[in-house]
Amino acid sequence: MSYDVLRIRRDFPILEQEVNKRKLVYFDSGATAQKPLSVIERTDELMRHYNANIHRGVHHLSGVMTEMYEEARERVRTFIGAEHREEVIFTAGATASINLVAYSWSEKFLHEGDNIVVSEMEHHSNIVPWQLACERKGAELRVLPFDENGALRMEMLDTLIDERTKLVAVTEASNTLGTCPDLSYIVAMAHAVGAVVMVDGCQGIVHGGGRVRERGYDFYAFSGHKLYGPTGIGVLYGRKELLEVMPPFMGGGDMVDKVTFAKTTYAPLPLKYEAGTSNFIGAVGLAKAIEYIEGIGMEAIEAHEKKILHAMTERLSKIEGLRIYGTTENKCPIVSFTIEGTHPYDVGMILDKLGIAIRTGHHCAEPVMTHFGITGMCRASIGMYNTLEEVELLAQGIERAVRMLK
Repeated sequence: MSYDVLRIRRDFPILEQEVNKRKLVYFDSGATAQKPLSVIERTDELMRHYNANIHRGVHHLSGVMTEMYEEARERVRTFIGAEHREEVIFTAGATASINLVAYSWSEKFLHEGDNIVVSEMEHHSNIVPWQLACERKGAELRVLPFDENGALRMEMLDTLIDERTKLVAVTEASNTLGTCPDLSYIVAMAHAVGAVVMVDGCQGIVHGGGRVRERGYDFYAFSGHKLYGPTGIGVLYGRKELLEVMPPFMGGGDMVDKVTFAKTTYAPLPLKYEAGTSNFIGAVGLAKAIEYIEGIGMEAIEAHEKKILHAMTERLSKIEGLRIYGTTENKCPIVSFTIEGTHPYDVGMILDKLGIAIRTGHHCAEPVMTHFGITGMCRASIGMYNTLEEVELLAQGIERAVRMLK
């Protein structure tokens, strides 16, 4: 069956609206993806008919909502290829997931004189938590750089990973460069010295990522809102044997077994890391988003997005003075660029007047900007609903912006 992008677009109500009296062209899915009607209707239904706190009540609504919440966990487990349902922890988002590991894992396993390796292309959420952990524990933070094409310099891993390396934190797909590093090599290098690997899957999970057990990831984080699901819900995958021995990240309800003033014991996985009232509406909404994606087919979506990426790269490359950052093969569908003689914010504002949404700024990846000696980029990130016609509208909008700004 051919990929019917026009049919898919009809599932996303927001794409029907106008912005500044022009049909919305949305190229900011890397920041947050739009939501299909099935997800919108599902979350509305939950709040109208099933809203009740989970794991606590004996009444009917609580039981029904608890069952749906745990079914959502199983759906996520299957989707990411985890072995045990207890390895799926619901969080507020990928940032919360990474911070959980950075605190709880480091409390147990990181010591003075150890080191953590991160890549130069990481999102701030996969840098700052490790800086804090290293400062707290007296460890060293080491950085794996990338080259001018946006490829990680794998040949330098031998000089960075050693017997004192305890963790390697790396993205599955860069949110600025689109680079998809060879994680199999990084995982093998880390595991060879007994280190664990934390993978930021925010961009990768949408574009063929996951398969955590098969790929040997120790920890894996992603946010639901970038996977066409609700905001405020994220996932942390962690190997069961690690999660069982790490201390809790937060204390409160639902993560306890027995509480006394003398001592508190903790609930078993996964509740040990789900203190307080979880975003049960968001978790079930995320499961619905996964169902929607699987109904279309991940491979079909990926093939369509690659077609749009190829067309966008080819078309924008023809614009005089435009430079694309991140030119590796098999990159995820993100095109970041600057235009000589213009400021990214100015380009973004003019495009907005034309109804075209892109991202401008440092994209929470300032070290990437520093690498290239710039302060910001324009970024067009592609979703399953984008079309070739929208690529042309983007290109024409950029050309118009250039004429106005130069």
